Amino acid sequence: MAMRFDSFRGERQVAMRRSGILRRGAALAGVGLLAALPLWCQYPGQVSKTGKEAPVLRAVAVLEWTGEAGHPKASRMAPVCVFDGGELQDGGLYLARPQPLSLAGQVEYELQENGKPVGLFDINYAGQEQGAWVGYGAWKPLPKPQPKPSMEELARRRIDDEGSDRPILHRKYHSGEDGAGDKSSSGDADRPALHRKDSGESTAGGDAPSDDPDRPVLKKSKKKPPEEIAHVDSLPDATDPDRPRLKRGKSTGDGLEVLPTLMGLPADMRQTAAVSDAKSRPEHPWSYSWANADDETRMKLALEEIARDALGLKPPPAQAPMKTARKKAKAAPPVEPPPPAPLLDEQFHIFELSYGSGATLVLTARTDGPLEQQKFVTLIAQPDLYGNALVLLKYVADGARLNETPRMRLVDAVDAMADNRGELLFELRGATERHFALYRVLRGQAEKLFVSSGGEFGAASRE
Repeated sequence: MAMRFDSFRGERQVAMRRSGILRRGAALAGVGLLAALPLWCQYPGQVSKTGKEAPVLRAVAVLEWTGEAGHPKASRMAPVCVFDGGELQDGGLYLARPQPLSLAGQVEYELQENGKPVGLFDINYAGQEQGAWVGYGAWKPLPKPQPKPSMEELARRRIDDEGSDRPILHRKYHSGEDGAGDKSSSGDADRPALHRKDSGESTAGGDAPSDDPDRPVLKKSKKKPPEEIAHVDSLPDATDPDRPRLKRGKSTGDGLEVLPTLMGLPADMRQTAAVSDAKSRPEHPWSYSWANADDETRMKLALEEIARDALGLKPPPAQAPMKTARKKAKAAPPVEPPPPAPLLDEQFHIFELSYGSGATLVLTARTDGPLEQQKFVTLIAQPDLYGNALVLLKYVADGARLNETPRMRLVDAVDAMADNRGELLFELRGATERHFALYRVLRGQAEKLFVSSGGEFGAASRE
């Protein structure tokens, strides 16, 4: 199944012209005006829902890094899409002022592996690399969960609180709620109580202030940026020992914690799916458990044979030996079939993209040789009613024409629209540019949902 690279771009542009970068209900009150005419020209459409009716934004991105997980040598965050409650918008263009909303300062992403959280990444600032917006920041570990107290411990705390004359802070119960009689049973009507604040000062993304109160926000970290410091020049001929100088090395001040930037597409670059949402949602892993462990091996072998056939690696069928006229000649020994051709960079993944949906299989591989002679294959399949591999998508790319048919590299499965259904997130890497695409597997079909804008990252490395 060949797909031209310009077809990806053309479909994305047509979809954007039909729906607009910003759809109805994509932001809070006031964003519909967008403060200035030049900005309004970038985002056609209307914003009508406000307050509690405004949709919760959800952004998907890809963290690219080298080095050790959790402590990378260099990293960057590549935006993919923003779900505004109705449409998937381009994460690299959505509400760009000039950086897109998905890369605004202090936005926090949850790093996921197969749907399971593995870390956090805080965006500190954004910049452009070869025509594409990327974010820079810090990889942080997940907060340690606090153990829940046992019922005996809760009862002991309650008895200790009632028998003590020391004033404590507690939640004030209202009439009709469970435990409304606890205050009267304590015997202290003047005990101070801590109430929830009803003001609307807090934001959906955190307690960091925003310069635009009407701009929608994603989840933000609680770390506040430091105050700006004055610019200081370093003069090599200065004789004043107390004169400040600029030099290379690790800063000892309170500057922003930012990892070194990642340039280009190095061979050892790794990718991790990232999600930012102003609303906390339950964890949803995409792991699939086979009823029979042998089924996984059988499915993998079947897809490998299909991949070899698509890449032209299957040898021609062996011919039967010719009969000789000699009657007493010894029978020729049976010819052993040659070993299967190797599949390089083979990746085999199994997902359960929704509850009870069964297994979805993804296999990617390539052939050996120089880049111009390599071929790449991507297969999306599911088991059929008879337990055989049913291929939903077969995609083959030629290393000599990557700008026409880019290589499809699986990043992971991710819930892009907060509907408890996973989409397959692919990188579409050409010879000089790349994009990201989301595919949804539903009713025996693999449908392409979205293709992001991209940038030119230079010629692909000669592997």
